[in-house]
Amino acid sequence: MTDLKSMPLPELTAWLGERGEPAFRAKQVFRWLWRGVSSFQEMTDLSRPLREKLAGECALYVPAVARKQESRQDGTIKYLWRMADGNCVESVLMRYRHGNTVCISCQVGCRMGCAFCASTLAGRVRDLSAGEMADQVLFSGKESGLPVHNIVLMGIGEPLDNLDTVLKFLKIVNSPEGLNIGMRHISLSTCGLTEQIDRLAREGLQLTLSVSLHAPDDATRSRLMPVNRSTGVEKLLETCRRYFETTGRRISYEYAMIDGVNDADWQADLLARRLKGVPGHVNLIPLNEVEESPWRPSRRVAAFQRRLEGHGVTVTVRRRLGGDIDASCGQLRRRAMREQ
Repeated sequence: MTDLKSMPLPELTAWLGERGEPAFRAKQVFRWLWRGVSSFQEMTDLSRPLREKLAGECALYVPAVARKQESRQDGTIKYLWRMADGNCVESVLMRYRHGNTVCISCQVGCRMGCAFCASTLAGRVRDLSAGEMADQVLFSGKESGLPVHNIVLMGIGEPLDNLDTVLKFLKIVNSPEGLNIGMRHISLSTCGLTEQIDRLAREGLQLTLSVSLHAPDDATRSRLMPVNRSTGVEKLLETCRRYFETTGRRISYEYAMIDGVNDADWQADLLARRLKGVPGHVNLIPLNEVEESPWRPSRRVAAFQRRLEGHGVTVTVRRRLGGDIDASCGQLRRRAMREQ
């Protein structure tokens, strides 16, 4: 069965054109899809024969809410979505003064193996489709009754390990006939797949790229993140410099603060030296504990921040949201995985 929800509008237009339908029909179908209809019969401005034809050729699935949890601390909502094949992924709706943000997953599981992240514990099962990714945005808004202003690809999975699909997803959510969310309201987080970062740069998108750095030296980063063993910090940061030169977009460097591992003064000094001359900022993340991990949150976040700022580095400390429902960075899928 054909998956229309994973087609950006130009692709859908071409697909319907091959079946003798005019371009305006594609816009009609596309708009209906991203209003969240659950059947082709709801597309009331299409002829009955066309609706029946689509129903015979195409799949139209709406993800089911397998579980919803709302934080008593800050109103963050975490959804466990069940997909058509029974696999589940999580997404998180966070409320900020500047608007509501949905953190979505791009894969069922993850194969990157980062030592401090619960999402990778069971490995990667499969990639999500563009439609399954966009559905997390659409139905988080519909189910909560809250408008979605921003998207972050920081949930389960590595976006650049599913790049072709992610690019389709970006076209769908950016389309005025789709979810109409501007590229500057979208952030994509990667563990540092250098070839894919170069490819993303060539796309010329105005989204925000966040690089999960977590250590300035190869010994520590390779211990935390297996991907570093094939690239190294120096090669990764050279790639980041090219990305900035190509796109003009500053990079956000994510840095999970782990007690006694990556929070020493010498590491702050080395990080500042490595980032010198390239516009960007460091986002310090107080580590969120995962039962299966031996790592513990750093007690030196403030000191590390002051050390970086003393070198002229722009630093922020990420606000912790949804900790009481395991919705914070690195915690997604942990409880759901155990239950399944």
